[in-house]
Amino acid sequence: MSSSTAASDPIAEAAPLSLTSREPHVPADRLVAEMVPPPRFDSVRFSTYVPDPNQPSQSEAVQVLEEFAGGLGGAHAASAKRSLFGFGRGRGRASKAPAGPRGVYLDGGYGVGKTHLLASLWHATPAEPALKAFGTFVELTNLVGALGFQQTVQTLSGHRLLCIDEFELDDPGDTVLVSTLLGKLVDAGVALAATSNTLPGKLGEGRFAAADFLREIQGLSAHFKALRIDGEDYRHRGLPEAPAPYSDEQVTKAAYATEGASLDDFPHLLEHLARVHPSRYGALTDELRAVCLTDVRPVPDQSTALRLVVLADRLYDREVPVLASGLPFDRLFSEEMLNGGYRKKYFRAISRLTALARDAKGLVEH
Repeated sequence: MSSSTAASDPIAEAAPLSLTSREPHVPADRLVAEMVPPPRFDSVRFSTYVPDPNQPSQSEAVQVLEEFAGGLGGAHAASAKRSLFGFGRGRGRASKAPAGPRGVYLDGGYGVGKTHLLASLWHATPAEPALKAFGTFVELTNLVGALGFQQTVQTLSGHRLLCIDEFELDDPGDTVLVSTLLGKLVDAGVALAATSNTLPGKLGEGRFAAADFLREIQGLSAHFKALRIDGEDYRHRGLPEAPAPYSDEQVTKAAYATEGASLDDFPHLLEHLARVHPSRYGALTDELRAVCLTDVRPVPDQSTALRLVVLADRLYDREVPVLASGLPFDRLFSEEMLNGGYRKKYFRAISRLTALARDAKGLVEH
């Protein structure tokens, strides 16, 4: 092959990245620094949330959350620096803490905008970013694992607000751990906000979990005001059908033609995810502009499926388009999985991967 032919052939250009070749190591200080709303939610605000006119609970939630944010004044920011657990015990400004619940729980199905509202609350709270924390339940447990329980308490006790997205109600051990942590933070005066998934056995309703959430956090329930948010998955409202999978050749060509794209065989990627702790999946996607996957096929078991859910969340947070060949994403999980205890997680993953597949359509040359 001549050099001129090679230069004009996309497959002869620099090879794309590979997720399976990445084994990132994430220091604990990065875990703390990254406890902010993900890139997808950098610019969201209450004003950018578009309530469904047929669902008045959505407008009501915005109003309540705006009032909640406004009530998180500057008293704790000063007092927390003076005493680890001194909120409400000292004199002067600390005694001016707002009355009523110091936590809010957003209760609704996937795709109704709970994360948008949670991130908007973070942005609206009158405090510098270093005094606010935002992360998923998994990211919070990973932080405890990296720092240790006591150091995590000390790190977060100076914060004015902690937002927890997708509070995991299906892992009793982690639920007790995080509930204990939140109890310490409430004692320190930290305001809390959370969304959650639903418990196994409660998924026939498929949507709401306030009673389960309040029961599982036990002694903390009095600190939370529950806001029910009705509605359908916004990612399915008025949007086109998900694109059909492409051929291996199309996916490979797009990967070579797209700067910053990765190219991996799906079964090999699933094997690799088992060797990388889920706390590192965000770092696994660093600087990626697109993910290209060949030979997508059904996920073989539940442990693998749950790891894929975490990766899908990180890709969605970072708005990384996903181009794939093989089976469509709505056939990733078996009927048994979709009817089981983690049903809500799997439907969320399907919804998010489908949205990212739509975003990837422009990568394919027509």
